Amino acid sequence: MPADRANPRQRSSFPRGSRSRRLRWVGRARTLALLAALAALSAADRAGWLLADRPDGESYHLISAHVVRVIDGDTIEVEIADHIHKTATTRVRLIGVDCPETAHPSFSNQPPQPFADEAAALTRELVDGRVVRLRLEPQGTRDAYGRLLAHVDLEDGTSLAEQLLMQGLARREDRWNHSMLMRYRQLELAARRAHRGLWP
Repeated sequence: MPADRANPRQRSSFPRGSRSRRLRWVGRARTLALLAALAALSAADRAGWLLADRPDGESYHLISAHVVRVIDGDTIEVEIADHIHKTATTRVRLIGVDCPETAHPSFSNQPPQPFADEAAALTRELVDGRVVRLRLEPQGTRDAYGRLLAHVDLEDGTSLAEQLLMQGLARREDRWNHSMLMRYRQLELAARRAHRGLWP
């Protein structure tokens, strides 16, 4: 039989069934590549790299801002418009620490808690009227009161929360997951051992 009239299946350089196996392999490779891409996106989101795609991330993450008011030891206001509350300033709550209350949030006639005035005074000394840098965590950017949750870095690069913890004027707070959890635990333990502030 002439070569040009040979059975088309016999002309293929691939053994019978190899094409279907190759298509299955390509399909599996594409699926694995898609899963790897989704895993990379998920990891980037957990690391905070995708915060810029969110409204709070665009407005606040790694932004420098002027502090216009100190509410108490762990709460300040910065001169950035709040797109949630539609106000000219944004109220920022330090993530990961809790300072004594200057006044009970539900009962304004209650006296300040011990060391509340000292905590507020230290925060005022370090940030009032100055420029700070805000760092957000990807797990959540607002608390139940709508305050922005953030780490606040001072002009020298140190952290306001760390300063409060080192002086014994704040407790670590594990209510919100954050990247400085272990560091804050160590600083609180050091303040306890040194009997500073809240830790007689």
